[in-house]
Amino acid sequence: MKLKNHWFWSIGIASLLLDQLTKYWVLQNFSLGETWPLWSGVFHFTYVTNTGAAFSMFQGSIWLRWLSLVVSLGLMAMAYFGPRLHHWEQLAYGLILGGALGNGIDRFLFGYVVDFLDFRLIRFPVFNLADVSINIGIICLLIVSFFGQYLPAKNHKS
Repeated sequence: MKLKNHWFWSIGIASLLLDQLTKYWVLQNFSLGETWPLWSGVFHFTYVTNTGAAFSMFQGSIWLRWLSLVVSLGLMAMAYFGPRLHHWEQLAYGLILGGALGNGIDRFLFGYVVDFLDFRLIRFPVFNLADVSINIGIICLLIVSFFGQYLPAKNHKS
C-alpha cells in the first residue's frame, strides 16, 4: 500500500530533522547568550531560549506544548485519513507539521524553545528553523488560497 500524501510526510520529516539537528548543533557549541556574527550587525547565530510563542508572547505558558501536539496530530490525521492534497498543500502542511513538532519537542524536553537565528538588520526577534518552516508553510497556504485556480491540477499519484 502506497502512503497517501507522501510529499506531506517527506517534507514534515525533513523539516523536523533539519530543525532538531541545527538545535542540537547550537546546544553542543554555544553557551546561553553566546553570539557568533556571520555578518556583523546584520546576521548572527545567537543562542537564546524562549518559553513563549512567536515574539515571546505567552511566556511560560505550559499549554503551548499541548497546542503543538494537538496541531501535529491534527495535521497527521488530515493527511492520513483525508483526501489527497495538492502538492502545494502537502508542502505547506508538511512544513507546518515539521515546525510544530520541532518546537513541541523542545517544549516537552526542555520547557522552552531553542532559538538561534538572529537577524539584526531590522531588530527581529531571534528564531529557529521550526519557525521558518511554519511561516513558509503559511505563505504556501496563502498562495494556494489566492492562486489555487492557476496551479496545475492535482497529481493523484501523491
